[in-house]
Amino acid sequence: QVQLVESGGGLVQAGGSLRLSCAASGRTFSSYALGWFRQAPGKEREFVAALSRSGFIATYADSVKGRFTISRDNASNTVYLQMNNLKPEDTAVYYCAVTRSTIFNRVGEYEYWGQGTQVTVSS
Repeated sequence: QVQLVESGGGLVQAGGSLRLSCAASGRTFSSYALGWFRQAPGKEREFVAALSRSGFIATYADSVKGRFTISRDNASNTVYLQMNNLKPEDTAVYYCAVTRSTIFNRVGEYEYWGQGTQVTVSS
């Protein structure tokens, strides 16, 4: 079993930056691909970014390409989401998750989820 704990959310003005962290427990962290999702009020949870087990393949939603960067540190069992040039439409609860699947952009492919961290971008 893997436990995930997100941190780093907060309130930021449009154009600002935040870096989210997700700390994972368990010795098998490196055997999982990692994903970030977000859910705004009244909307379904949506894919944001994912990183393969090797760390060489990163996938992003079109809405965040060029602004967000996902990375991982297997030594510390941590995955990061660097978010730059934030927009009000990025406001949501952000979740990290892990999967053994190669289908990275589907909620149902992920096995374990964190509790989420709130990101609010003011205009």
